[in-house]
Amino acid sequence: MIAKRKKLAVYASWLVIWPAAIYILFSNTPLELADYKIDIFGFIVLASLVALFPLLMGDHPVFLTNVVSFAAFLYFGLLVEVLVIQAAIIFLMLKLGVGRVDFFRIPLNMLMFLIISLVSAYVYNLLGGNHGSDALSTGSAAVPVVAYVVTHVVVNQLLLHIIWRLFYDRKQKLLDSGVLWELISLILISPVGLMLYFVYTKIGPTAIYLVGFPFLLLSIMLRQFHKTSQVNYYLQTTGEIGHELTGSLGVKEVLDVFVKRVTELLPVDYMYVFDVTHGNSLKLIRYYNRFHKDEIPDLNLVENQSISGDTCKRGKGKHYHNRKKWRHLSNAYTPENAESVLSIPISRQNEIVGVITMYSTSPRAFFKYQYMILNILGGYLAVAIENARNYKKTKMESERCPLTSLYNYRYFENHLQILADEWENEHTSQPVSQILLDIDHFKSVNDQYGHEAGNEILCELAVRLEQVIGDRGIVARYGGEEFVALLPGMTVEESVPMAEKIRQTIYEKPFTAYEHILKDREPISIRISASIGVASYPEHCEDILELTRHADRAMYVGAKQRGRNRVASYEKLKQDAVT
Repeated sequence: MIAKRKKLAVYASWLVIWPAAIYILFSNTPLELADYKIDIFGFIVLASLVALFPLLMGDHPVFLTNVVSFAAFLYFGLLVEVLVIQAAIIFLMLKLGVGRVDFFRIPLNMLMFLIISLVSAYVYNLLGGNHGSDALSTGSAAVPVVAYVVTHVVVNQLLLHIIWRLFYDRKQKLLDSGVLWELISLILISPVGLMLYFVYTKIGPTAIYLVGFPFLLLSIMLRQFHKTSQVNYYLQTTGEIGHELTGSLGVKEVLDVFVKRVTELLPVDYMYVFDVTHGNSLKLIRYYNRFHKDEIPDLNLVENQSISGDTCKRGKGKHYHNRKKWRHLSNAYTPENAESVLSIPISRQNEIVGVITMYSTSPRAFFKYQYMILNILGGYLAVAIENARNYKKTKMESERCPLTSLYNYRYFENHLQILADEWENEHTSQPVSQILLDIDHFKSVNDQYGHEAGNEILCELAVRLEQVIGDRGIVARYGGEEFVALLPGMTVEESVPMAEKIRQTIYEKPFTAYEHILKDREPISIRISASIGVASYPEHCEDILELTRHADRAMYVGAKQRGRNRVASYEKLKQDAVT
């Protein structure tokens, strides 16, 4: 939001500079304005009408009044050129729907174009340019004319960069689409300005009708052509975004791509993406603020609360041009400086699954075709998120044990291979330990209490293992009643005490079974034990992939064969073998 002091500075600067500049220009012009008041008025009217049909490129309009002001400058000089362009700016701002919040843009643009006119005129006169009916009477006049046009474009872009940085804290590209269109339009229509000048020198104000109004029609046609080109560009880009979204595998990746591409495509200052949860409440899953890199606020809405909630309840999109149209739907999380709004429901199989709401600080920032584009993108987003969630579910099912929810054998082996690759490529030099355990006499537990009771023990054991290991490593069900823990960064001196803690956690606290086969249907306590083997790399083997074999040997030879319910390390096994 633009600070109030900056707006006041604009108003104060305009009050001081603009009247003084007009007075100085008026005092120093050799022209008798009273003799040309009809002609000058005709130029002002023509320029103002042309300003009503700007080419809206990116964040700033390209309007073609330069043709009219250029002809006025060549014949009448700087004062009339300033009057023509300043009047056109006022009409342009009114056309763009400037409201109370951003009314400061009118004096700001008037000052900006006043500077452009002064600098361009200075360069023109410095290079020997003349005014009046003989301004272009010699071939050398082309130099100041070209310099005038180039200066006009360059100064315009430099001032835009300064304004965007000071008032909106944005970095504007040096060569964006607006600059290119301005250059193209100047190349195409500058001859019209010269024609208007030459015809005016011959027949007077009638030239405004003979040349000016056909040019006005040309402006309207060019605007329509530009709009059609924009729609085609948006549709093409929308297709590209759709391909990117469907090619993304994770929900976070999908949302990141969506927000990045949409905020590049549309003039968005704020964006909220909501997920519709059970009970039709809205949970914010992505937030964008062009001005600050804010974290996603912990925001939950209900139906009919704010624009997003109302969109969800009614199932219909919204398109507002200014704040007074939707003020009744604002809440504490609505941006204070927002004006234009687009809000659409995201539907999947005739059910609303999300809401996208975006705001711009400029009135009338969004067009009807942009609303249509957002609806298409919302459909792509719904499909992409569902695909990502299905992929995540499928991936989890392929990596997890369906009974215990621990990682399975396949995931464990892949993870072990990744660690082996990191060691081979010298991306790490940390030791790696592995704990392998097998429940003692688990078959007798299943025979005595039933397989459902055995499954309950396996599930409870999985929980205890994850509590002991925590974030020090990963735990997997290796198969049947065997479990394994992989501990990156841990030596054998650290992993053996952890294995002992696991053994105690299993043995010292009985397990509870509810679905047993005994006659008494009350829950029963079952005490079990486990034999555990430990191996470490590079202490016990030359290849990480040998860890499982060494841990397995330590478990069977060092623990199972020596009485069970104990921890054995591969290192101790080797020492015993030597002795």
